[in-house]
Amino acid sequence: MKVTSKLARKAFHFLSRGRSTSIQLPSCYVNLRHISCSPSEVNKIFNDDSLEFARWKNGGGLFHQSSDIDPTAIIEIGAVVHGNCMLASDVHIRSGTVVGSSVSIGQSTKVGYKSVLTNCSVGNFSTIHNGVCVGQDGFGFFVDENGHMVKKPQELFVRIANHVEIGANTCIDRGSWRDTVIGDHTKIDNLVQIGHNVVIGKCCMLCGQVGVAGSVTIGDYVTLGGRVAIRDHVTIASKVRLAANSSVTKDITEPGDYGGFPAVRIYILYSPFSSNAKTVSAFASHLLFRCLSASGVDNLLDCVAPASNLLSRASTR
Repeated sequence: MKVTSKLARKAFHFLSRGRSTSIQLPSCYVNLRHISCSPSEVNKIFNDDSLEFARWKNGGGLFHQSSDIDPTAIIEIGAVVHGNCMLASDVHIRSGTVVGSSVSIGQSTKVGYKSVLTNCSVGNFSTIHNGVCVGQDGFGFFVDENGHMVKKPQELFVRIANHVEIGANTCIDRGSWRDTVIGDHTKIDNLVQIGHNVVIGKCCMLCGQVGVAGSVTIGDYVTLGGRVAIRDHVTIASKVRLAANSSVTKDITEPGDYGGFPAVRIYILYSPFSSNAKTVSAFASHLLFRCLSASGVDNLLDCVAPASNLLSRASTR
């Protein structure tokens, strides 16, 4: 068959751009004057979406020509920006990173090596470190009437606000019934898992290996120590601090310090501003109960002694 002049021009334009390594043409297309393939196969090759990718002048990475990229943005070699993305001024995408379709990244945001951003938007002046995955499906399944495990639809997005920092190898899942949201100035450490539909307020700090299950709501100025676990559908008030290795199993409605499994309020025994004997007594009773729960009856005397000491101090105040 004879190739139309339009396809021939498109093929010549493609080959002359020096990007033959991105697509390897079958041997039947090497000599365009003697093509023996069908017209549908020719159209499939030369209408391929990969023909719409070009090499970005600042850094040498690949971008889809439907994307809106500021001239000051840097896309390093080995990075790929897919279609309909928006990259603002001074954005820096490092090698190995993949930016999925329709992702928007705000001014001066930096994305580290080998990260994957899909189904999300990122605000201004944020930092995403190496290996971060944002916008993948959340973990949602149910058993149908036939006993089969069925995946719940995960079709919404992740919204990351301004001045956010996300540590290496952290994962943030896209929403199913509401968007997953990370508020302004929130800082997230390495190896943190944030489930679908989670909403985190502004100026929060999540330390390493924190796990936040789906549909959790966290207020502003909340601090989660290392390896804190939060069960699904829990709400945590603003200005709450959770000690490392704590596990939150129910709503926390008042600001303060919490810890343990399950997490409970941590009382301050000796404050220069207060000497409330009731607070000390309540904590002593709680200490006795927790010791008995953890160590058993054999260590009863070991638990009673410190609790009694606290009670005697409270009575003298």
